[in-house]
Amino acid sequence: MVQRERIADNVYSFQSEVYAQVTAGAVIGPNWAVVIDTLATPDEAIAIREFIEQELSVPIRYVINTHYHADHSWGNCFFPGATILSHKFCRDALEKKGIPALEKAKEQNNIFRNVKIILPHITFSDGGMNLRVGKKNLSLMKLPGHSGDMIGVLVEEDKVLFASDAAMSLPYIVDGDYDSMVITLKKIGKMGLENIVMGHGDIVLRGEIDNFIKENLSYLSAIKKAVRKAANRKYPMDMLETISVEECGKSRVLIGGLAEELHRRNLIALYKQIYGKLPERSPDDEYDYYEEDEAEEAE
Repeated sequence: MVQRERIADNVYSFQSEVYAQVTAGAVIGPNWAVVIDTLATPDEAIAIREFIEQELSVPIRYVINTHYHADHSWGNCFFPGATILSHKFCRDALEKKGIPALEKAKEQNNIFRNVKIILPHITFSDGGMNLRVGKKNLSLMKLPGHSGDMIGVLVEEDKVLFASDAAMSLPYIVDGDYDSMVITLKKIGKMGLENIVMGHGDIVLRGEIDNFIKENLSYLSAIKKAVRKAANRKYPMDMLETISVEECGKSRVLIGGLAEELHRRNLIALYKQIYGKLPERSPDDEYDYYEEDEAEEAE
């Protein structure tokens, strides 16, 4: 159910086989471990815990939430005794949005029946936070764009960045901000990394990073051009609905086949970010493009 990969000495990544290739990570010290995000389902969170505690024989002292979205934070409750770390905005969003969203999810899916929102115990706002795990230093830094509370975790000695959803094969800005995403991607590209662990998908290797950043910036530029062109139409949505993800330089098979849907949401969200309103659609268009994009939905 969970794919596991050793990235560096005592540094692991985990990828879901159930939901959207979502990832998590762990850094193992001689006496305790740090987990970075918790995956999408209870079974997957428990699988991470059992691997660390039973196979590696160390307790988990800290869990870092990179942001508040369900597939990265709802598994906190399956790491009893761990101290949860996050940005302050993540704690605020989990309390305001996560708790009611979980209650709704429980009504729709029995898999969440034993899930409980555990709010982060320690947060930071300005600057960042550092955490020492054995001989490794973890640097927690703000990486906004996908969401306002987004952080990444850099394993400094190995130059491995757990970028979470700040780095996806298809940038996703529905719960975030276009300009912030551009700044974050450029920042990541200048960090001299060996590996990037994306929030969804496979690890980006050193030789792939420059092209990865270039392609994502190109995609963002393409959707901005598309949105501005559509804005000149009487019914902008009529044009936006025809612009495929391939036309903007990305494949529809990315992120477990969710790319086309996420791309559509990006176009609508960016239009709203630029013009302060949803793109108008023709009166005879009956399709509901504007259903609310809950942050806990597919990213």
